[in-house]
Amino acid sequence: MTPAPDQRRRLAVGLALGVVLVAAAVGAIVTADNPAADSITMSATDVPTDSAALDSVDGAAAAPIGIALPDLEGQLGQNETEPTAPVEPERADGGCTIGALSIRLSSQGDGVACLQQALADKGIYSGAVDGDFDDPTLAAVMAYQETEGLFVDGVVGRESALELGIWPDEESFVVHTPPPANGAMDSTGYLLSPVASTGDDAPPLPPDSGSGRRVVYDRAGQRAWAVGGNGEIIRSWLVTGSTYSNERPGVHTVYSKSEMSTAWNGKAWLPLMIRYQKTEIGHIGFHAIPLHVADDSPYQTTDELGTRLSGGCQRQHNLDAKFLWAFADIGTTVVVT
Repeated sequence: MTPAPDQRRRLAVGLALGVVLVAAAVGAIVTADNPAADSITMSATDVPTDSAALDSVDGAAAAPIGIALPDLEGQLGQNETEPTAPVEPERADGGCTIGALSIRLSSQGDGVACLQQALADKGIYSGAVDGDFDDPTLAAVMAYQETEGLFVDGVVGRESALELGIWPDEESFVVHTPPPANGAMDSTGYLLSPVASTGDDAPPLPPDSGSGRRVVYDRAGQRAWAVGGNGEIIRSWLVTGSTYSNERPGVHTVYSKSEMSTAWNGKAWLPLMIRYQKTEIGHIGFHAIPLHVADDSPYQTTDELGTRLSGGCQRQHNLDAKFLWAFADIGTTVVVT
């Protein structure tokens, strides 16, 4: 028997917190296990553990944290507060999509009709295909989620929409810039990674992404920007964000930094962790590519930046992680679109 959503969430949170206490570590649940060796490789011993040493490698001292919840990179379900922000309803094969980052009870429109038709095609829904996310649609969604082993919450986000084949073509949102020249730097003197650009070479900022000195993270495009006080783009780079779209949009603030964080299950290192968002089950932030504790091998390659592989946090190339560590002090504004 599958536990109710609230029961499953409590069980997941209890398990996560219990392992954190046993491991005596603040960390993240790492789900994408794709070890590969390329230019992204960093050994855990490459990240200094004291602030003085970190200053010597162009870093900034970390603040004391005292955080009880784990850093979030885990398979604990879709975000239940995900808004119905519109996205381009395009799919690689031309078929319909849900037309939003998530839809739920009381949602309306073509995206809901697309969902209803997909459920009907699976033989799970027999109601009207009318674009109204009503109780029968909710029951069909939850039945489908239970059948497919998804988180049963009645919310159709990325995971459920992918299973149903009605999620937009993610690659169409991702902009790849040409690799910078060898040794190229941004205006602050930090080396550019192969997926980074600066100034006029960077993609434009998303609409309504705030003002002033800030970090901007666009979930659809899997891209981050560091913006100066005068609005100039100091640096822009691809990241690997959450599989579950559980990064909440809006304006946030960096509240904690750790030079090295460890995974809740004790199997991975998270170098240069910068936390800006607190959820009921853990913390979300930017960090370098996770490393396997067993052999220091990375969990993904440079080529995989720009795709969604994490459980919540934004993974970065090591050069971009070093830059952001210096740029994003405690109190820095982070805008998530």
